[in-house]
Amino acid sequence: MLNCSKKVLPNGLRLVAVEMPHLHSAEIAVYIRAGGRNDTFEKAGISHFLEHMLFRGSSEFASNLELEIAFEAIGGSVNAATDEETTCYFSRIHPGEIPRGIELFSSMLLRPTLPGIDIEKRIITEEALEDINERGDETNPNNLSSRLLWPDHPLGMPTIGYLNTIAAIEEKDLRDHLRRYYIPSNALIVAAGKVEPERFFTACADAFSGWEGGHPPVAEEPKNAQREPQTLFVKDSDSQVNLQLAFRGFARKDPRIMALRLIRRMLCGGGSSRLHLTLREKLGIVYSVDASLAAYEETGAFAIELATAPENLPLAVSEVLKEVHNIAFNPGTAEELKRVKEGYFYDLEYSRDSTYEMQVRYGWGELMGMVRTLEEDRAEAEAIDAAQIMATARDLFAPANLNLVAVGPWKAAARREVERAVKQYAKLF
Repeated sequence: MLNCSKKVLPNGLRLVAVEMPHLHSAEIAVYIRAGGRNDTFEKAGISHFLEHMLFRGSSEFASNLELEIAFEAIGGSVNAATDEETTCYFSRIHPGEIPRGIELFSSMLLRPTLPGIDIEKRIITEEALEDINERGDETNPNNLSSRLLWPDHPLGMPTIGYLNTIAAIEEKDLRDHLRRYYIPSNALIVAAGKVEPERFFTACADAFSGWEGGHPPVAEEPKNAQREPQTLFVKDSDSQVNLQLAFRGFARKDPRIMALRLIRRMLCGGGSSRLHLTLREKLGIVYSVDASLAAYEETGAFAIELATAPENLPLAVSEVLKEVHNIAFNPGTAEELKRVKEGYFYDLEYSRDSTYEMQVRYGWGELMGMVRTLEEDRAEAEAIDAAQIMATARDLFAPANLNLVAVGPWKAAARREVERAVKQYAKLF
């Protein structure tokens, strides 16, 4: 049985302990509610840059090597990730070493020395160059579709930033970002696994009670000015065309999100999913096809991604559009919906064994004000019927939400065919 305990320190820092007593490990995660959407256009990538810099040294640890050795000594391997809305620092820790792990995170976040900025610039530049071709064009379909979805807004910028903004970041910029966003009211610490809540809470109070700060700046809200489908084609010297169809989606608290999770599984949820059967098993024009769901504070996106040979591009687009239209207007079979739900229920059960899944569910969920139990998710999914699936699909896959990105060695004739298919799709709703 899972047991979730919460506490708020006097400085506003939220703490969450998820007891999973059947395990022999624990995971600690420190969340900061600041990510790419909190960057400015002049300082694009600074949230991600700062995440890197906190590994380079602190008052107690002169280098990243010393910090890594300290985590390894307690059974850990520290890591971090920056997305559009959060930055998360996390590590698996031996349950008996949780207080020491909290001390290490405190040193990283509260007392960083920020050495080696120029070295880190070179490292992040190499990372950014992975998404840029020899002509300097952006080739990451996710970044390109985000630019179409949220133009003139930080959500439309790559989280890593741009080459010129990365090069321009200085220590003062990092310190300013720390002061604005790395404050207790904007943070949360979660431990999941074999955890003793009171011991964890005491360790956090000892290490973080001196952390001070006010309230973070309010993030700018994205605007939706899109009224028709948009397409973007980028030439790249590859053997395949990387294709993404990104539909403007729903905010994370939207009541249609659960239906959207099931739709994702119906389209791309495994070997029996519609797009897998059509594109791979029937036509043989892809190795794999996937779909992802992003849900932010005020908006979201649903993206279908695949890679195919240049000559197959028009067929792939037509078939994807045919399937998303079909799911919006055809109830499908009761057997399919039952199978998809059962797969989701099994995944919910499997998540009980994952410290990562539980710290995200109860830690990130608390940070974002939307904690949901496994039982609540199951009950909501169970209640969804075919009519709700179709209604949600019609809202999501409306032509005005469509943004198509193709990157690779496409031909002009194929591009014209794709654009015709998109125009034809717009007439079907």
